[in-house]
Amino acid sequence: MSSDVSQIGSEVEAEARNPIRGARSGGGPLTAVGAITQRELAGLFFSPIAYVVGFVFLALTGYYFVSEVLVPGQEASLRPLFERMAGLLVFALPLLTMRLIADEYASGTIETLMTAPVSDAAVVMGKFFGTFLFYTVLLAATLLHAVIMASFAEPVGSVIVVGYVGMLLVGGLFIAVGVFASACTRHQLLAAMLSVAVLALFTFVVDYGAEYAPDIWLRQVCANLNVLWAFSDFAKGIIDSKSVIFFVSGIVFFLFLATKVMESRRWR
Repeated sequence: MSSDVSQIGSEVEAEARNPIRGARSGGGPLTAVGAITQRELAGLFFSPIAYVVGFVFLALTGYYFVSEVLVPGQEASLRPLFERMAGLLVFALPLLTMRLIADEYASGTIETLMTAPVSDAAVVMGKFFGTFLFYTVLLAATLLHAVIMASFAEPVGSVIVVGYVGMLLVGGLFIAVGVFASACTRHQLLAAMLSVAVLALFTFVVDYGAEYAPDIWLRQVCANLNVLWAFSDFAKGIIDSKSVIFFVSGIVFFLFLATKVMESRRWR
C-alpha cells in the first residue's frame, strides 16, 4: 500500500504541472482531493485487510439478519440489523482507517505529499472520501437483506432508506475519527486502538452512562454524546435534524483535528 501512497504524491506532483497547479486559478484543491480519493479507493480494493474486514462484517450481518430479523411472526423491520451493524462498525472501520496516514509516516512517503502542491486538508479529505466510498460499497452489499425480507413480508421502504442514510452518517463519523487517530501516530495498530477507544467511548460507554450514571446531569451529558442514541431515530425511519447536525458536525470536527495534527507535524 505504501507504493500506492508514493504514487499519490508523485502523480499529484505530476498533475500539479497541469490540473492541480494550473487549477490554482480555479478548481485546484478539488483535483487534488479527487486524485487522492481515487488512489485510496483503489488501494483498499487491493488490500487484504479490507477484504478480511468486509468478509467478517458481511458474515456477521448475515448471521444477525437470520437470527434476529428473519424470524417468523416478527415485525418486518431491519431496525435490529441496523443497530447491530452500528455496533460492529466500532471495530470494523478502525481496521480500514488505521493505515491511512500512519503508514505514510512509518514509510516516509508523507514527505512526498508534503512537498507536493497539495494542502493537508486536501490529503485528509481525499483519504476520508476514499475510505467512505469503499464503506458505501460494503454497505450496499447488505441491501441483499432488504431484498430477501421484501420477498417474505412487506417492509416500509421509507424506513429502510432512512436507516441506510443513518448508516452512512454513522460510517462517515467513524471514518473521520479513524482518520484523526491515524494522523496522531506512525503505528497502525496504535491508530486502530486509539480509534476503537474513542468510538467505544462515544457509543458503549456513554450508552451505559446514559442509563446508569448516578447523577441526572451526567446521564444527560452521556445521552447528548451518545452516537447510538442519535442513530436510533434513523433506525426507526425518523430523520431528526438534531441527529443530522450531530453527525455532520462530528465529521467536520474530527477531520479538522486530523488536518491540524498534520499541520503540526509539518513543522516538527
